[in-house]
Formats: sequence, C-alpha cells, structure tokens
Amino acid sequence: MNNNHMICDLETGVCGPSGESEVEMIDLNTVTEKKLTLYYVTDPICSHCWALEPVLRRFEKQYSHYFHMQTVMGGLLEKWEGFADVKNGISGPADVAGHWREVGEHSRMPIDGSVWLQNPIFSSYPPSRVYKVIQQENDELAHVFLRRVREAVFAFNRNIAEDEVLIEIVNNIGLDGEKIVKQANEESSQELLNQDFSLARSLGATGFPTIIIVNEENKGVKIVGARPFEFYLQGLQQVLEMDELHAKQKPSLSQLMEEEGRLFTREIEEFYQIEQQEVSAFIQKELLTEQYVEKKILGEVYIEKK
Repeated sequence: MNNNHMICDLETGVCGPSGESEVEMIDLNTVTEKKLTLYYVTDPICSHCWALEPVLRRFEKQYSHYFHMQTVMGGLLEKWEGFADVKNGISGPADVAGHWREVGEHSRMPIDGSVWLQNPIFSSYPPSRVYKVIQQENDELAHVFLRRVREAVFAFNRNIAEDEVLIEIVNNIGLDGEKIVKQANEESSQELLNQDFSLARSLGATGFPTIIIVNEENKGVKIVGARPFEFYLQGLQQVLEMDELHAKQKPSLSQLMEEEGRLFTREIEEFYQIEQQEVSAFIQKELLTEQYVEKKILGEVYIEKK
C-alpha cells in the first residue's frame, strides 16, 4: 500500500489520498462475497478512524442485523525510510503530531500526538499483523484488540509498533501476548496482511476510513472519510432499496460499559443522542457509583468499568 500520505484532512475526514466523492454508487463485480457485506477499510494509526469510533459503534449496534461487517487493514504506514509528502508538509514523524492534535480537537475524541515527538511509531504494520493473527481465531477479540491499540496510541500516547506494548495489550484481552506477537512477526502473518491490502485495492479504497456496503450482486455504496451517522444510514438504505430500516434497541449504558470497558464523553453523546452538558447527569442516572470510575484526559472526560 502507498505510505506516502500521512495527512488526515479535517474537511474530508480522510487519512490518505482524498479527492473522491463523499458518497458514490459503485459496482464491485470483482469481489466474490455473496451476501450483504460492510467492508471497513482502516488502519490502527488512522486518526480519522479513531474520530469515527462513536458513529461507527452506534451504526453497528443499531443496524448490524442488516449486514456482516468485515474489517480490512489498509496499510497506512509501512516505514519512514524514503517517505516524503512535501505537499502536505510531512517529511518525518514529528510533522504528524500537530496534525493529530487538530483531528482530536475537531472530533473531541482525545488524541495526544506527542508519541510522534517522543517515541515515533515506525510502522502501522506490526499492530495490523497482530490484528490479523487474532482475527484468524476470534473475530470478536480482534475487534476488541483494535479498539485497545487505538486507545493506547491516540489517548494514552503509547507506541503500538513496539512488541512489548502489543504483548501487554494482547495479554489484557485474555490471550497469550508473547505467543501471538511472535506469530505476528512471522512471514505468514505478513502474507495475511497482504491479502487485506489486495482486498482494499479491489474495493477501490485509497484513504481511510472507507466504508463499502455491497449486496449479493456486489453493487452498493462507498463512503469515504469519517462522516456523520446519517451518511451510513442512507448508504445502507440505498443498498437495501428500503426507505425505512428497523433499528435494534440500544443497550443501556450499564450494558454498554460491560461490553466496552471504557467510553469517552463524545461516544456517550453520539450513542444516546444527548448533549455534552447532559452527559454527567446521564451517567449518574444510569450507573451505580461502584460500577465505574470517572477520569479526564486532554480536556475530555471518560469513564472506565471498575
């Protein structure tokens, strides 16, 4: 994959090359999937993918009965050697820090960004390979892992390309970190990752995030960049050719916390469609004090399960 586009545009909501329409009809007859599928093309260090988390969670929780979601690793950064993106003012890791902070301030999903100054990430391939290894055995835990590495790098400023960080994260989701990270460093795991890169190319995904929803005829919509909830709902309606869709009942905050373990204020606002100033009272009403601990990072409140 092309790693010469580390800029993430605030207007388009795209990490990587932009210039595509926000929503467009597509025909993917080269893709052999025979049922309604949502392809989510992403990368562990894609800042706009982190910004999309609140919207994507809400969309998936309410409408996943209409589709099977397949997460595809896109390969945002292979290595810095030979890297040059003069147009966007990025010639090295330090140039990414300020841009990440902009995305965080714009989206209100906390992003520190100083990892690029203190201990630069040399590649997004190591966490992507770990994701692929876990996915082979347990797709649900792979989803949890991807969330945890994003929390680690964006909010908590950790270098998720380092083996020791990845081992710790994998251990914390109940798997054998040393075993899985060792396997992820083998050539066979890179081959798995290359398969994702090939799929991303066949889907026409050049920037992240890209959401592609196709029907059994491999025709559907491609939505490029981090968009509001309504974009994804309308896209699903187009593919299904239905004016009204049935939304599943949202889980209570207590149930959601049990599943997620950690939620940021912006995520609670989006999921329950409440205003920022209403979140504190909502949490107190929905949760018992022994269920959670409230913390603050980069000016944003978040809650963790005790």
